[in-house]
Amino acid sequence: MGMMVGAMEVRLHLPHSRSLKDKRRIVQSVKTRVENEFHAAVAETEDLDLWQVAVLGVAVVSNDGRHANERLSKIVDFIERGFWDAELSSYELDVMPFF
Repeated sequence: MGMMVGAMEVRLHLPHSRSLKDKRRIVQSVKTRVENEFHAAVAETEDLDLWQVAVLGVAVVSNDGRHANERLSKIVDFIERGFWDAELSSYELDVMPFF
């Protein structure tokens, strides 16, 4: 089937964040843990100046679309049960072939 790319947008609510410094600490923790645990690429993509909202883009590459979808789903579960000051507000994911 070739190379499959899984991409996801994750929206987080940071209810205890009182500054951009608080937000950066929380976002960096989430990014590092997801990158280390799942070998995924993670970047903050939107709402960079809002203290209590973080939007992350997550990408994985696989040779199987089901595997990419499964990895993204596991990342969602990981974020939902994480022990950081972040609550998962929403997410959207898509898996597509790369030509």
